[in-house]
Amino acid sequence: MKLIRAVVRPQKEYEVAQALSEAGFPALTKVSAFGRGRGSVRVGDVLYDEFPKVVLLLAVEDDQAKQAVEVIVKAAQTGKAGDGKIFVTAVEEAYTIRTGCAGL
Repeated sequence: MKLIRAVVRPQKEYEVAQALSEAGFPALTKVSAFGRGRGSVRVGDVLYDEFPKVVLLLAVEDDQAKQAVEVIVKAAQTGKAGDGKIFVTAVEEAYTIRTGCAGL
């Protein structure tokens, strides 16, 4: 099992979630966040060093991870700096709180 964490622009949140759902990945968690990539932006006297982002979390089977990443990239990409980042990590265990059972 893999955990995919996609940090995307807030303006792309709905598009990415919709694209994932249409591709067969209906379950995800959304978290509002602030951050920056490689640096800050100065506009006149104002220094912007944190930008709003949305972190989308979804757990998928190992063989579905590449497809999920492709869907996210296609839906989130604008071609400009700040489009975001995707992190894919292994999940050792997962439990449903209501039942206490292991698995997705």
